[in-house]
Amino acid sequence: MTDNPRIITACVLIIGNEILSGRTQDANLAFLAQGLNDAGIRLREARVIPDDRTAIVSTVNEMRSLVDYVFTTGGIGPTHDDITAQCVADAFEVALIVHPEAKRLLETHYPPGQLNEARLRMAMVPEGAVLLPNPISRAPGFQIGNVFVLPGVPRIMQGIFEQLKHRLVGGEKVLSRSVSCPLSEGALAKDLGELQEHYPDLEIGSYPYFRRGDFGVTLVLRGTDPQRLAAATDELKSLIRALGGEPQEGLSEE
Repeated sequence: MTDNPRIITACVLIIGNEILSGRTQDANLAFLAQGLNDAGIRLREARVIPDDRTAIVSTVNEMRSLVDYVFTTGGIGPTHDDITAQCVADAFEVALIVHPEAKRLLETHYPPGQLNEARLRMAMVPEGAVLLPNPISRAPGFQIGNVFVLPGVPRIMQGIFEQLKHRLVGGEKVLSRSVSCPLSEGALAKDLGELQEHYPDLEIGSYPYFRRGDFGVTLVLRGTDPQRLAAATDELKSLIRALGGEPQEGLSEE
């Protein structure tokens, strides 16, 4: 382990009026969060924004300057409201062009004569962008700068992400330990706050649960140093026992 390793960060922009209206439930964020963590990349922020040029351009420009990687989902299909590609081109101040290789891929996917003007929209990318192969439906995503533009359909998005993971350079993976106990958050709050002060390099979260008449709390500790994580977990279990609870522990790579 290196001293003070650089933390690699990302954000996810979920684009679509259908998400904001509640008509469609997002199924992409959890997948991307897990995949990024596996690559050693911390997901710092996720936003849901509308199919609106001003919102997309301003948010892409804001976030690409704040994090190492930006991932967008949604808005690169064949219909009039699929405006993400044009907006990303506008954010980078480049032209939107028909990419020859993207067009060729679509020509191999559709029967002769079926690549109409609407479908050809899926071959349009910002000038200078790199295609992201789509193993499901051939219409590619694309990367420009540190922005990766993916479709909103979960199965297709996942297929493209699995193909592009090798392009990502991450840092150390985040490890987590979870400790559950039949105590209330109020009983733990003071000691838990002090524990967090002793371990500022770790994230300690508290998540109450209620099930089948039982209640308690699951405490999750996250960090990259396994020794620090183990020490904090041991202290946490001790304070739970001191308060009359019996800790139950788990360990995982998130």
